[in-house]
Amino acid sequence: MVYAVSALSRGVSMVLEPGLRRYVFVPLLVNLVIYAALFALVIERFSGWVDYWMAAIPGWLGWLEWLIWPLVIVSLLLVLAFTFTRLATLIAAPFYGFLAEKVEQRLSGQSESIDERSLWRQGIDSLRRELQKIAWMLPRVLLLVLIGFVPGLNILAPPGWALFSIWSMSIQYLDYPMDNNGVSFAEMRRRLTLRWWSTLTFGGVVSALIWIPVVNLLVMPAAVAAGVIVWRRDYRALPAPHRH
Repeated sequence: MVYAVSALSRGVSMVLEPGLRRYVFVPLLVNLVIYAALFALVIERFSGWVDYWMAAIPGWLGWLEWLIWPLVIVSLLLVLAFTFTRLATLIAAPFYGFLAEKVEQRLSGQSESIDERSLWRQGIDSLRRELQKIAWMLPRVLLLVLIGFVPGLNILAPPGWALFSIWSMSIQYLDYPMDNNGVSFAEMRRRLTLRWWSTLTFGGVVSALIWIPVVNLLVMPAAVAAGVIVWRRDYRALPAPHRH
């Protein structure tokens, strides 16, 4: 946990350095527009969503209302945070791919690009990789949404969303350096599982900070830089799977 916080703190300072800021400002403006639209939606619909979820709770669980109420609110916030970050990072993916490459160059002291693909190919591949992440996440999102509508089972939805959010944040931000270094999407997920504690702590820190309004707009590019730092320490040296 301490290392994850330290990496993210270092990531904040790195993305504000000259030469890296350009990969932050454009996605930042896009995220501001998305954030404003999402905030307006939350203000308009939030009360109705909470009332609906509370009405779905069976009477025999009424005594748990004092516990379920905050869990429902947390679950809704997780859904909204996930929706926001998915859309924002899909748009910002090419910029974040370039940002991760520049950060790794600085950390390694190399001036040459670590990625031999053209800028155009990197941008296209970044968008393709984002679609792979969405394809992995979507069935799990739908399952959690369905659980949220099943009386009795819906009490499992908030902790399920929390764990999913933590793991998906690691997939999101640790994938940029792995993609730049030629690690496939499947192999990336295998490495995250092998270093599950690092994955959970990094994703947990990012997931917690991504909730904070306005601050989360800087957390996203900082998490890209932090992901490079964590990749180099915990995942880069892992051996490739044995082939039979």
